[in-house]
Amino acid sequence: MDLKEIMDEIVLIITQYGLDVIGALVILIIGYIISKRVPSVLENLMHKRGIDPTVSGFLGSLTRFVILAITLLLVLAQFGVQTASLIAVLGAAGLAIGLALQGTLSNVAGGVMLLIFRPMKVGQYVEVGGHGGTVKNVSLFTTELATPDNIQVIIPNGSVWGNAIRNFSFHPTRRMDLVMGIAYEDDIDKARDIMLRLIEADERSHKEPAPLIEIAELADSSVNFTVRVWCDNGNYFPLKFALTKAIKQAFDKEGISIPYPQRDIHLIKED
Repeated sequence: MDLKEIMDEIVLIITQYGLDVIGALVILIIGYIISKRVPSVLENLMHKRGIDPTVSGFLGSLTRFVILAITLLLVLAQFGVQTASLIAVLGAAGLAIGLALQGTLSNVAGGVMLLIFRPMKVGQYVEVGGHGGTVKNVSLFTTELATPDNIQVIIPNGSVWGNAIRNFSFHPTRRMDLVMGIAYEDDIDKARDIMLRLIEADERSHKEPAPLIEIAELADSSVNFTVRVWCDNGNYFPLKFALTKAIKQAFDKEGISIPYPQRDIHLIKED
């Protein structure tokens, strides 16, 4: 093989593989630019729609990873690598990893749903999964609550999204229920008037819907009233505590007794 033939062979190799290298470089550059631009546009759109930054960041990173993976497959295909078998292997590996991490993935899926639909927000009081507390943080994996006695509770998001959520802070108003019992000997109308007067005197109680004071039960030792008052959500407990104390003090002053359970025993003397 003379020098001319060697040079021709080199030119042929450069021509064949050089074009492949140039094509691969072009694909890499375009893929890299797209992997930067598309996730940013997607995150901006989600931000404008009010989607949580944690979710938008996660989806943006996932989109970037998918674009880079497709870019890599296109580069390999440029050099004649059969990507079908590689995709099958990657799919099987992904399936195995997904089965191994199905608990973790369910928590991530639950976190994404919680952050998108926002059934609860930080600062709201909720009950979920048998736990009640103020929401402190909602991440992709867990939800953090603080109980009324300031104990931290961390619940996996799979359990949160898969159970009923009771959000006590969602609506601006809330109904307060009290059960007040009086003795059978006491004046029912007088007791009702006292409670209604105290409720109307407290500015935290709403006029609409109107307070409800009705006899709910003739119990063993008392006549029980059901007292229902609407108030602002933030006034629920202060109003409940204040009314309970005021009603007790007013009943004492007006001679209305609040009976406690008692039993009459009759002794029969046998001759």
